Amino acid sequence: MTGQLRTSIDVGATPERAWQVLTDVAAYPLWAPALTGAAGAFADGGRVTFRFPPGFLLLRSTVPARVMEVIPCRRLRFGLRFARLGMPGLLDTEHTLTIDPHDDGVRLWLEIRFRGLLLPIMMGKLNRDRVPTFGTLPAALKARIEDVPATRPG
Repeated sequence: MTGQLRTSIDVGATPERAWQVLTDVAAYPLWAPALTGAAGAFADGGRVTFRFPPGFLLLRSTVPARVMEVIPCRRLRFGLRFARLGMPGLLDTEHTLTIDPHDDGVRLWLEIRFRGLLLPIMMGKLNRDRVPTFGTLPAALKARIEDVPATRPG
């Protein structure tokens, strides 16, 4: 099973400012509501780890990211393997964050590709809860980039 979510948001900032926020791993929980913690660096050979609230029994809450692509001020791509013990094929995601110059700022593209045996269960839950694509994340990220204090949803 595979799935994909994709959205964009226009941000009044330079590509350099957007990149600064996207590569400030420790600050991810300030704008990514699903995270409880993050550490590491997006760089060649870098390591990044994300922490999520405990949830589904087969999924781990501390997930190392596999950094796949780092093009400064342009694109960041990384993969996560959510299954316990890093078992492939249960629930894997690939995240791509792309910065495109646009008008007086940037258009930020957010994309997540999902694959795995647990995907129907996870997508069923998202559809049942009627969660909009990416929820509050795009607006919180925009606020963070534009230096507007963002409140973390409760």
